[in-house]
Amino acid sequence: MSYLLGKVDVIMFDQSSNLPAFRSSNNFRYLLLAAALTTFLLIVLGIVLRVSELGSSCPGWPTCYGVWTPPVGSSALVPYLHRLVAVLSGVLLLVATAFAGLRYRRVAGIWGPLSMALIVLGVQVLLGWLEVIYGGANPAAIPLDPALEPAFTALHLGLALLIQALVILAGVAAFYGSHFPERPMGLAFSSPFARLSLWTLAATFALLVSGTFIGASGAAAACPGWPLCGGWQLPADLLGWINVSHRLMAALAGALVTMTLVQAWRSQRSQTAILVSTTAVAVLFFSQALMGAFEAVQNYPAYLLGLHVATAAGVWAALIVQVTLTGLARRSDAEERLEASLARNRTGLLKDFLALTKPVVVALLLVTTFAGMVVGGEAWPPLGLVFWTLLAGFMAAGGSGAINQYIDRYDDFKMQRTARRPIPSGRLTPGEGLAFGVALTLASFYLMVATVNFLAALLTLAGIIYYVLLYSILLKKTTVQNIVIGGGAGATPPLVGWAAATGHLNIPSLFLFAVIFMWTPPHFWALALVRQRDYARAGVPMLPVVRGERETRWQIFLYTVELVALTLLLPLFGLGGGIYLVAAAVLGAGLLYSAWRVWKGSGNKVAWTMYRHSSMYLAFLFAALMIDALF
Repeated sequence: MSYLLGKVDVIMFDQSSNLPAFRSSNNFRYLLLAAALTTFLLIVLGIVLRVSELGSSCPGWPTCYGVWTPPVGSSALVPYLHRLVAVLSGVLLLVATAFAGLRYRRVAGIWGPLSMALIVLGVQVLLGWLEVIYGGANPAAIPLDPALEPAFTALHLGLALLIQALVILAGVAAFYGSHFPERPMGLAFSSPFARLSLWTLAATFALLVSGTFIGASGAAAACPGWPLCGGWQLPADLLGWINVSHRLMAALAGALVTMTLVQAWRSQRSQTAILVSTTAVAVLFFSQALMGAFEAVQNYPAYLLGLHVATAAGVWAALIVQVTLTGLARRSDAEERLEASLARNRTGLLKDFLALTKPVVVALLLVTTFAGMVVGGEAWPPLGLVFWTLLAGFMAAGGSGAINQYIDRYDDFKMQRTARRPIPSGRLTPGEGLAFGVALTLASFYLMVATVNFLAALLTLAGIIYYVLLYSILLKKTTVQNIVIGGGAGATPPLVGWAAATGHLNIPSLFLFAVIFMWTPPHFWALALVRQRDYARAGVPMLPVVRGERETRWQIFLYTVELVALTLLLPLFGLGGGIYLVAAAVLGAGLLYSAWRVWKGSGNKVAWTMYRHSSMYLAFLFAALMIDALF
């Protein structure tokens, strides 16, 4: 089955062709990406202004109170930021449209959406001006009829979503055309999956616009609680029924999102970008619903309000990407045969998906997470808190591991240790692996927000970004210091546990981070000594490949000495007492002996022993910290 890796990636990523019909420049593609991101931020800030009523703190336009800078200590900072982002978004769109007019005027998928977006932006600016001048923020102006304000606000958001959709459409077309210059750039929605995607897009658009209408009309306050008003009570007035109708519309959109997800995993497994974007849409959609329900229960705190809004905008952006890719994709006969072959001989899927999460590695990370909870709280944490923290932690670490295996799929194919992983062996397609990882990581963040606390969720997200972006993409194949710098990703779990139990971080919690940060290099360099040839074949600049075995063995011993010294100093900073200190000394002596044998010895046996001992060392060290904190 290993041939599938090559076949699928040729379909999705091969850039070789005859004379290219269209290929956009890198600068232009990243200009469109920047325009799409600023438009996304503009929408989020605009919705936050409306639902928080901060817009009234900035009368006048384009200035507030007749000045160009916000008054010190005033609430006008957010409106000023909104207007600044609006200017930046407009400038980027204008430059991108001018560039497209000069270079890609004959490419309908580029020039058409951008020119239309520029026109809609002009209308949007006019509406924004009218809303500020006549929407009640300026006391000297005649306010809008209260009956028209909700519709005016919904129209404003609808136009903003349309601009974002057009910019993203052009951006996806530019990236797609760069990868597949020989394919036509027109959109076609002839397949059942493509039509289902369009219906999902329409339902989601109606849901977002109607939600804004409800917020502007005051219907949200008329129906507190979830799923109905005050739990299961029926609404008492018209505004309450409008709110309930919006929730029913959310249920319809959710059903369409679910159907699209199921069909994508049945028919788009060889189409990596489509499968990933469809999966992201589903996770973000239901996470947004979860945040909405949680907001109602928690009485609408500010951080949940912002997260809810950002997630809604993220759903729309991901849907535009998915629909555009679906419309652009043209399957060849070979692709159809490949997709059909994927439906056969699909056994052991659950086992393969579990293997993507690197369960042995994740188990050690969960030990350090739980230890952070116990040490930080200085007590046995509640069972419910433990369950949700460890579940979300497993999803975050496992999802990051799955994304890492997608990124490393070519390298894994070259290495004896990893060649039998699900993606390089062909048991799973690259799209399935990446979509699975994206789903787990996104869901872990929202689950942590809803069941633990926001700080723990942010730390979880930071660990994901650190591991996937900083280590897997930027560091692993570019520097010999990849493991040293990348060790911060594996050192995040105890901070997550500490924040889960206490709701904050302090100086002692950072020493738990430092312990794992110092432990990571000698642990993985010992493995690198054993698998040196594998890393050399894959082109990964691990220390023994670049600087040789002798230097690696010395660095393992040196880092181990520093690690053990650090662990013995922890009681001075309020971490651990007598029980821990004795355990740290005994465990440290054993690890130092293993490292000394690696330094003075040769061959792979002592290095493999060091690798195994270092894993047990870390687990027992954190267990000693927990025992000391409890007793």
